[in-house]
Amino acid sequence: MGAPPGGSGSPPPAAAPGVLPRGVHVGYSLGSLATGAFGTVPGLLLLPYLTDTLGVAAGMAALLVLLPKAWDVLVNPVAGRISDRTRSRWGARRPYLLIGGLALAGLFGSIFAAPFGAGPAAAAYVAVAFLATATAFAFFQVPYVAMPAELTSDYAERTRMMTWRIAVLALAILVSGAVAPLVRDAAGGGVPGHRWMGLFVAALIALGAVGAFLGTRSAPQGTTGESEPSLRAQLAVAGRNRPFRALLLCFVVQSAGVATILAGVQYFADQILGDSTTGPTLLFVCFVGPALVVMPLWSRVGARLGKLAGLVAASLILAAGGLALVAAPVLPAPVIYLLVASVGVGYAGQQVFALAMLPDCIAYDTARTGRRQAGVFTGLWTAGETFGLALGPGIYGLVLALTGYVSSTTGTAAAQSDTARLGVLLGFTVLPALLVALAILLLRPYDLTEARLATLTTAADHGVVVGTKAANQHAKGTTSP
Repeated sequence: MGAPPGGSGSPPPAAAPGVLPRGVHVGYSLGSLATGAFGTVPGLLLLPYLTDTLGVAAGMAALLVLLPKAWDVLVNPVAGRISDRTRSRWGARRPYLLIGGLALAGLFGSIFAAPFGAGPAAAAYVAVAFLATATAFAFFQVPYVAMPAELTSDYAERTRMMTWRIAVLALAILVSGAVAPLVRDAAGGGVPGHRWMGLFVAALIALGAVGAFLGTRSAPQGTTGESEPSLRAQLAVAGRNRPFRALLLCFVVQSAGVATILAGVQYFADQILGDSTTGPTLLFVCFVGPALVVMPLWSRVGARLGKLAGLVAASLILAAGGLALVAAPVLPAPVIYLLVASVGVGYAGQQVFALAMLPDCIAYDTARTGRRQAGVFTGLWTAGETFGLALGPGIYGLVLALTGYVSSTTGTAAAQSDTARLGVLLGFTVLPALLVALAILLLRPYDLTEARLATLTTAADHGVVVGTKAANQHAKGTTSP
């Protein structure tokens, strides 16, 4: 493995053209078993594990959940640059699917090992283990998300790839989010139950990592081409990509909103539904199950209305369902679960379109700069996503602390005041709905369409770097009647 030579002025290397084999779609999508499990289970169970099993105060627990993942804001761009500059017989990205994925699986199991029982030492151990796991996740996720921009140059094919990926992601969220609490409870709950749950999720992560590595062995590797000579220069280039900036900011805020919902599932089931056993599982089934059904519908919406319009529509559906759930204390359970299902429908579309728009931003940058450096963009993207997913539980924990939530060391939630129960409700409904809806305003600078990307790519294929006078003249020539 080594770094490619620097340089500029040459035409950007093209990604693999055309439609990919179905086996590559399936193989690539298996990686979402790993990303979905790690993105879901800590956000769902780690905060309750700290507050209701290890006896950590809600405010401190919020920090312990937030800070290790916030570390990824720094490490993810570094992971992206390293994978950009990797050369191996397996390509630039695939080695990290295997090595990073297996490291992620082993470290995840250690988070819930609880070698120090309850108390401050146990809390410190969780923080360190979670930090190490987040680092391993960066070296798996960043190369994984970078791959679609290099596997195909087809605008619509990227949406099809993301449809497969989000379908498996929804399945991973369903299995990890719904089954993990059942494994915990079947093993007796408390510390022993969480240990077995950690091993179950670790096995799921390992399955996804190995499946993605083997499933993409016949995929075209594309090429990473040349990159900027330093990480600082690469970050500066990404910062000048206006569509990418707009999409990233929107996705970070929306990820925080979605993660706030995930963090509140157990608390909502305990304090609002009054069902701590089957409630979390039913909520997850209603949240994720519809996504498996509506995914093809969202793909059609994108083909007809465009990805940006699809993202806006999905976000509004998600937010509307969340706002309606504020009436949960007076609604019958079936209505509550139907509203949660509507939130899941919006979530599915929000994920599909945001992730399908990311490779378009990378293609735009390639045409603009003459260099293909998907790893840096996906490093920034996954750093933002990870930070958003960590921020959600942190926000929810802060709401619990401000409203007087009482922690416990018994493995069962303590009795709560009316004010604390109100915090549980608002943190699960109104707060995430506002985050998702208001984030749409950040998309105003985003202006990439299929036609515009085709024009830019044509200019780049002729060796003209977008943004120069020659490129502007070429673009005018290709679009004039």
